[in-house]
Amino acid sequence: MNSFSIHSGTPGLQLKHREFEQEAVPHMDILYNYALRMTADPDDAHDLVQETYLKAYRFWDKYEKGTNIRAWLFRIMKNSYINRYRKETKEPDTVDYEDIQNFYNSIRYESTDPNDLQEKIFGGLLEDDVVHAIESLPEDFRTVVILCDIEELTDEEVAEVLDCPIGTVRSRLHRG
Repeated sequence: MNSFSIHSGTPGLQLKHREFEQEAVPHMDILYNYALRMTADPDDAHDLVQETYLKAYRFWDKYEKGTNIRAWLFRIMKNSYINRYRKETKEPDTVDYEDIQNFYNSIRYESTDPNDLQEKIFGGLLEDDVVHAIESLPEDFRTVVILCDIEELTDEEVAEVLDCPIGTVRSRLHRG
């Protein structure tokens, strides 16, 4: 999936493009895997990743260099997903993120990508008991376990993505 192409002529845009390509593009695969789990549809996941990267590129000047790029990209993706959910339900009021997580739970098992890393791990390497144990976790715990243990984000990155204290992440990971 790792491809991004924008043609720019001015030196300032070339520098922006080069910086963006070096810092943001390497995280495209991990964002796609998470988008696939959220949307449960490869096409929707591709669209969500594309939208995330277009917004990230557009607002690249707002990114503080040297800070956590993955957390910044995940936050953009989460907000894009929430906005898309609002638009699809034609509900102009605010939508609780937990509602979206519950929606995600109800649809995510309807389709899986055979190339998805989580599917490969769960499908072949882990015992059924472990898979069932992870699936039976409450959503808050399951999300943290997936992001930390499968997607290999740090506790700090997960705290930024979920917008919660790092102690909460560690507690959920330990309890999960």
